[in-house]
Amino acid sequence: MARIGYARVSTLDQDLDVQLSKLKAEGCGVIRAEKVSGASREGRAELATIIEFLRPGDELVVTRLDRLGRVQNRSCAAIAGS
Repeated sequence: MARIGYARVSTLDQDLDVQLSKLKAEGCGVIRAEKVSGASREGRAELATIIEFLRPGDELVVTRLDRLGRVQNRSCAAIAGS
Protein backbone atom coordinates (compact mmCIF):
# COMPACT_ATOMS: atom_id res chain seq x y z
CA MET A 1 0.00 0.00 0.00
CA ALA A 2 1.38 3.38 -1.00
CA ARG A 3 0.41 6.85 0.16
CA ILE A 4 0.53 9.11 -2.88
CA GLY A 5 0.19 12.85 -2.45
CA TYR A 6 -1.21 15.36 -4.93
CA ALA A 7 -0.70 19.10 -4.63
CA ARG A 8 -2.10 21.75 -6.96
CA VAL A 9 -2.24 25.51 -7.11
CA SER A 10 -4.20 27.41 -9.71
CA THR A 11 -1.77 30.10 -10.77
CA LEU A 12 1.96 30.37 -11.34
CA ASP A 13 2.37 32.98 -8.60
CA GLN A 14 0.89 30.68 -5.91
CA ASP A 15 3.20 28.55 -3.76
CA LEU A 16 3.05 24.77 -3.37
CA ASP A 17 5.32 24.64 -0.30
CA VAL A 18 2.59 24.46 2.37
CA GLN A 19 0.81 21.60 0.61
CA LEU A 20 4.06 19.74 -0.05
CA SER A 21 5.08 20.02 3.61
CA LYS A 22 1.72 18.67 4.77
CA LEU A 23 1.87 15.75 2.34
CA LYS A 24 5.38 14.84 3.48
CA ALA A 25 4.24 15.02 7.12
CA GLU A 26 1.42 12.60 6.27
CA GLY A 27 3.96 10.04 5.06
CA CYS A 28 3.44 10.27 1.32
CA GLY A 29 6.24 8.37 -0.38
CA VAL A 30 5.36 9.82 -3.78
CA ILE A 31 4.13 13.38 -4.26
CA ARG A 32 3.10 14.87 -7.59
CA ALA A 33 2.41 18.60 -7.91
CA GLU A 34 1.33 21.03 -10.59
CA LYS A 35 0.38 24.63 -11.19
CA VAL A 36 -2.76 24.50 -13.27
CA SER A 37 -6.41 25.56 -12.99
CA GLY A 38 -8.81 23.18 -11.31
CA ALA A 39 -11.67 24.20 -13.60
CA SER A 40 -11.21 21.08 -15.72
CA ARG A 41 -9.05 17.95 -15.79
CA GLU A 42 -7.57 18.95 -19.15
CA GLY A 43 -3.92 19.82 -18.85
CA ARG A 44 -3.56 18.18 -15.45
CA ALA A 45 -0.89 15.65 -16.39
CA GLU A 46 0.26 14.99 -12.83
CA LEU A 47 -3.24 14.07 -11.67
CA ALA A 48 -3.66 11.80 -14.70
CA THR A 49 -0.35 10.11 -13.85
CA ILE A 50 -1.47 9.49 -10.28
CA ILE A 51 -4.84 8.08 -11.33
CA GLU A 52 -3.11 5.69 -13.72
CA PHE A 53 -0.50 4.72 -11.10
CA LEU A 54 -2.93 4.03 -8.21
CA ARG A 55 -3.41 0.38 -7.32
CA PRO A 56 -5.94 -1.30 -5.01
CA GLY A 57 -5.06 -0.43 -1.42
CA ASP A 58 -3.14 2.75 -2.30
CA GLU A 59 -4.20 6.02 -0.71
CA LEU A 60 -4.47 9.31 -2.58
CA VAL A 61 -3.75 12.14 -0.14
CA VAL A 62 -4.63 15.79 -0.74
CA THR A 63 -4.55 18.70 1.69
CA ARG A 64 -8.07 19.78 0.66
CA LEU A 65 -10.66 18.14 -1.58
CA ASP A 66 -10.79 21.19 -3.84
CA ARG A 67 -7.22 20.35 -4.97
CA LEU A 68 -8.83 17.60 -7.07
CA GLY A 69 -11.26 20.02 -8.71
CA ARG A 70 -13.35 23.09 -8.08
CA VAL A 71 -16.71 21.42 -8.46
CA GLN A 72 -17.72 18.54 -6.19
CA ASN A 73 -18.89 16.25 -8.99
CA ARG A 74 -15.61 16.81 -10.88
CA SER A 75 -13.68 15.93 -7.72
CA CYS A 76 -15.67 12.71 -7.37
CA ALA A 77 -15.05 11.90 -11.04
CA ALA A 78 -11.32 12.47 -10.51
CA ILE A 79 -11.32 10.05 -7.59
CA ALA A 80 -13.29 7.47 -9.59
CA GLY A 81 -10.85 7.87 -12.46
CA SER A 82 -13.46 8.69 -15.03
